[in-house]
Amino acid sequence: MAKKIRVLIVDDSASVRQALTQVLEADGDIEVMGVASDPFVAARRIQEEVPDVVTLDVEMPKMDGITFLRKLMAQHPIPVVMCSSLTEAGSQTLMQALEAGAVDIILKPKIGAADHLAEAGAMIRQTVKGAASARVKSDRRRLPLPGATEAKLTADAVLPPPTGRPMAKTTEMVVCIGASTGGTEALRELLVALPANSPGIVIVQHMPEKFTSAFASRLNTLCQVEVKEAVHGDPVLRGHVLIAPGGRHMLLER
Repeated sequence: MAKKIRVLIVDDSASVRQALTQVLEADGDIEVMGVASDPFVAARRIQEEVPDVVTLDVEMPKMDGITFLRKLMAQHPIPVVMCSSLTEAGSQTLMQALEAGAVDIILKPKIGAADHLAEAGAMIRQTVKGAASARVKSDRRRLPLPGATEAKLTADAVLPPPTGRPMAKTTEMVVCIGASTGGTEALRELLVALPANSPGIVIVQHMPEKFTSAFASRLNTLCQVEVKEAVHGDPVLRGHVLIAPGGRHMLLER
């Protein structure tokens, strides 16, 4: 029998904890090993038994979810899925969560969160299963210290070596990237390493609606290439990266 994915739910709302438990355990491959109303209770539970995935609320008493996430990733990296309502201001908070090591996000409205979670059950179960297979690493190496610089790869490092065979002449190269759970950090590492004259890049990243704009803006401050959320009709240009809006597909036309 295959081992079940053990999940720890951390949320200060009793109704959300109950709703998430019911949603997740509707899948025979998932087991909720415990629930916690705040990070301190969660920390004690993790000392007793390490879960495969943690779902973590952002706004909680005693310690906010982002602070707890950073402490967890520095001491005992575990795949974490943030569970939070999304506002324009909140999108920046969730960007901090992804940078701190969260592998995905479950959105809940401020009102009727339990009902919404029940309706989105299939998506939530898929998100948790994807998180269970994500590779995470300590937050100690995730972001550089102030004043420090990371060694950057050249474009040659991410391109295959020459084969010695002549290549056919082509039009301008375009790079297409698709990424799912855990892809945000991988995209950051890749795009930061690229030079300003890289070929045009189009990206589809599994991410909630209205969140990709903040994600693109954040990347734009870190990269030599220009990064933005794609708008219908945008040209694909050298040195530019277009990220499809959350919940949208991307079609490239000559």
